Amino acid sequence: MTDPVSLAAISGVLGAIGMGMANEVGRAAWETTGALVRRAAGREVRAPGRASDVERVAALLREGAARDPELARLWERFASTLPAGSGPGSVGAPRLPAATRHFTDRRPALRLLDREADRKFDGRPRVALLHGPEGIGTSATALFWGSRRAADFPDGQVHVDLHGWSSQSALGPAVVAGRLLRELGLLAEETPHAADGRLDLWRRLVGELRLLVVLDHAYSAAQVRPLLTSAPGVFTLVTARHPLPGLDAVPVALGPLAAKDARRLLTHFAGPEAVAAAPDTAKDLLVRCAGSPYALRTAAPLLSVHDDTARGAADAAGPVAALTESAYRALDADAARMYRLLALRDWPHIDARTAAWATQPDQPLAPDPDATPAAALLGLLADRGLLEPAGTGRYRFRPAVRRHAELLARHEDGPHACAESAARVVRGYADLAEDAAHQALPESWRVPRPSRPGPPLGKAEALGTLVREAANVLEAVQAAADAGDRAAAVRLARALWPLQLKAGRHAEAVPALRAALRLPAPESEPRATGLRDRAALRDRAALRFQLAMSLTELGEHAEAETEFLAAAEDDRTAGHIRGHASAVEALGLLRLRQWAGPEALALFDRADTLYGTIAPGEEGHADLRRARPLLVRHRGRALRLDGRFEEAIALLRTAVGSFGEIGDDYNRARALTDLAETHVLAAAPARGLPLIDEAIALLDAQRAEHPLAYARSVRARCVTP
Repeated sequence: MTDPVSLAAISGVLGAIGMGMANEVGRAAWETTGALVRRAAGREVRAPGRASDVERVAALLREGAARDPELARLWERFASTLPAGSGPGSVGAPRLPAATRHFTDRRPALRLLDREADRKFDGRPRVALLHGPEGIGTSATALFWGSRRAADFPDGQVHVDLHGWSSQSALGPAVVAGRLLRELGLLAEETPHAADGRLDLWRRLVGELRLLVVLDHAYSAAQVRPLLTSAPGVFTLVTARHPLPGLDAVPVALGPLAAKDARRLLTHFAGPEAVAAAPDTAKDLLVRCAGSPYALRTAAPLLSVHDDTARGAADAAGPVAALTESAYRALDADAARMYRLLALRDWPHIDARTAAWATQPDQPLAPDPDATPAAALLGLLADRGLLEPAGTGRYRFRPAVRRHAELLARHEDGPHACAESAARVVRGYADLAEDAAHQALPESWRVPRPSRPGPPLGKAEALGTLVREAANVLEAVQAAADAGDRAAAVRLARALWPLQLKAGRHAEAVPALRAALRLPAPESEPRATGLRDRAALRDRAALRFQLAMSLTELGEHAEAETEFLAAAEDDRTAGHIRGHASAVEALGLLRLRQWAGPEALALFDRADTLYGTIAPGEEGHADLRRARPLLVRHRGRALRLDGRFEEAIALLRTAVGSFGEIGDDYNRARALTDLAETHVLAAAPARGLPLIDEAIALLDAQRAEHPLAYARSVRARCVTP
């Protein structure tokens, strides 16, 4: 049996708690750890940030436990009663997207994949790289092989698109690891925010699983390497348009289909009657397609075209470009215009709303966008092979096809029409995101009221809408920034707040927030100079606050502090007391996370002083009934971290009473949990028992799963001898 106060055991617990700070419960456990470390060292100790720091702090705890039997007992109780860590969800094993119905040949490639997957494990990761030019079928081959071998991976098959079309579009390791964890069924509050924590949790979770991992459309070896695992039951299948130097994987190159297989595939797509009715056209198309499965699928509708659209010589740019041009020339005017205008930005997905915004003057959206002419035209473009399905009612461009359409738009529609179309899509997403964000967090002053309110939604439904549209909203921020449209960029970026607060999308939000912050503020009047404008200052303060919050969760504490201070200064200059106080309070919470109790306490006191200057009737006064009790609770936590238990207990009792007076049962329960845990740390666990029982009853009534699990762990410490 492992000694709970051994260096290895303590390091393991510290690492597990550090990874669990994606939710308030994890942060509470981290603060309790800080209080125990302070007792062990007899002084303030800053929270560990790197692996070497974890070992140093673990050594302090081990030495303190050896000197102090009561501390050893407290640590053992704490470590043994923590809620269980994250694990794969219970919604069933993840499965791959559907494979293509018409899969032809590729037997040599399939045999190579079989060989690597079935290789006896010898400590080396099982990894294969399927690579070939665009349209050659790497993704289709991966999905076909995976569906055929599904029974060999009883714990599931996870698929993530790495968007490796370019260095700008390629997803970073933190984002990819987050998507992999969601594929396993983890919730946002169970997923670490920082890349290191996500990758470590990913490797821990898959260590005993039999799992297929498909990493589609990789850009580079550097993008893939952090995601690999040496778990004996995991087979990782990577697809790319070219070899990835530096990736230690079995290379499986895909080339053009053989002539007979190409003809068979064209016959599958077009039907034998169409091929038989136009033998010369079919022959010409087979030459032009050059064995490319995608080109063959795009060519199939052209067999029914009774003019020269389907004819032509092989294109020097390759079969995908050649057949894309032929398919485009077969479109009517409305479909062709939609095809061109949708390609002006690399939207992660395209639906009827996107299409309507791109092609029509600003107007209210139809109640059912999928029943509009725009939806019908999208379906036509997909039928012609110019768009790829990307979920129900959603589509996306292949990179080469989008390049073709974008060039046509610049040439045929002109700069002004292109700019107007892109701006309409950006405004559409700004309206959508602003409305969903406000309905997801109607009580938050950090989410502005929408310019164009939509139909009423519940909080969960509104957040779900924002999550589903997140990728396009983030792209819209970049589009607005590229166009210099600060107003739209700010609207979109501020609407990211629920995604940060409730969905944990911090890694994704940071680039968008930076892009919006780089835009200069407009001059609202002749005498105003840039950011002297109050509204602009407040917007900048809000974005800096959001950026700082995400940087905090990503472990970038130094930069987060800089942004919190800048946000506080902007709000101070703008005369926005509530924003100024909130930024100071948030910096105090950062200090709590860093185990700097006295500094945190001073910041909370300063924030409370600022809140106290908001007079009745002034902006933000209505928020004080909740904001000031929260500060009382925060101050109690800071005192507990510093070992000042009697003072902490007094403040936490006050917070419990204040939350009771305003009917805030959730925060009352959290304060009761803090109070009970403080009694445990003060060597009076029996006093905490009735408090934690009350907290458990309140949390159970609200179905607050994670805080409830932590409260039960505190109760176990109240009763454990």
